[in-house]
Amino acid sequence: MKVVLDGLTKRFPNRNKKEAGEVVAVDHFTFEIPDGKLIGLLGPSGCGKSTTLNLISGLEEATEGRVFFGDHDVTKLPPEERGVGLVFQNYALYPHMTVEENIIFPLTNLKGSARLSREEMHKRAVQTASLVQLDGLLERKPKELSGGQQQRVAIARALIKTPEVLLLDEPLSNLDARLRLQTREEIRRIQRETGITTIFVTHDQDEAMSISDMIIVMKAGVIQQIGKPQEVYDNPVNLFVAQFLGTPAINVFNAKVKDGGLWIGNDRVLDAEGVPDMEVYAAIRPEGFVVDPEGPMHCGMDRLEVMGRDTSIVSVNDAMTGKSIRSIVPAESVPDADAAEVRFSLKPNKVFMFDAKTEERVGAVR
Repeated sequence: MKVVLDGLTKRFPNRNKKEAGEVVAVDHFTFEIPDGKLIGLLGPSGCGKSTTLNLISGLEEATEGRVFFGDHDVTKLPPEERGVGLVFQNYALYPHMTVEENIIFPLTNLKGSARLSREEMHKRAVQTASLVQLDGLLERKPKELSGGQQQRVAIARALIKTPEVLLLDEPLSNLDARLRLQTREEIRRIQRETGITTIFVTHDQDEAMSISDMIIVMKAGVIQQIGKPQEVYDNPVNLFVAQFLGTPAINVFNAKVKDGGLWIGNDRVLDAEGVPDMEVYAAIRPEGFVVDPEGPMHCGMDRLEVMGRDTSIVSVNDAMTGKSIRSIVPAESVPDADAAEVRFSLKPNKVFMFDAKTEERVGAVR
């Protein structure tokens, strides 16, 4: 089932008496989510991603715009008539019920011809539990399960009514690092097996990039960029997107384009032909640095951090906007940790320039 959002807008009353007007949580969100795809809705806290999910589900009423499931306008339909499955950060399981009872709970409210017998509900619970790998756990209570198993119960409960759209709101936030990794892999497997159109809300860019077919990056209720995860990472349209994606974070420098070259401090680090002289932010991915004794970029050595296969070089430069520079290099190419200076060549495809005033992407380097 494709989902079409047409100018979707949500405004809330401003509770701050010192500021007039309304708070715009979602601002004219327009996008078509293809049938059977998993979309990552990504952004920092307060950017409007959960509100967008609530507008799709019907938990919030849109101020403007429309929501379509396929060709059907569902904007005015209540949540229970939209055919959506919802999974929240809080598992919201009933502690006095067994796993099976929690899973089949949505089926117990069906009326008329849709109502199922106890045998039919049990059969469907067993099938859904198998899908999320909860076989043999149907008689347990939630307190007898791990965090990851409880989250899978919540997912099974959302799936048992065979929804046309599955909505996941920060579903992994309460899990530890290892369980987050395992559970996000499970979510991707389940989505592929069921083919349900899925929207996954998260502030964790690693989660979104690892399992999504496409990601939507939001800021202050406004879409910043849409695309395949690797494409957005490799070609950010503005400084916000460049800084939001990537671990470790991208390194940003106060720089300038002058005489066809990109200058960071006194170092002409790359060619920037065709770009007019201007003040820019130069943003360099951690993997964009190459240790080179003759390299054009001079940095002060701080320390080395061994990461196994790779090594992180922590260095400083007067033009940096952050506290330090992190460069990820192969372990066999690390410089002397006691040296006062480290020099780098840069990979052009890992260096981006942004207008210092607008923070929009400008030109290219080589």
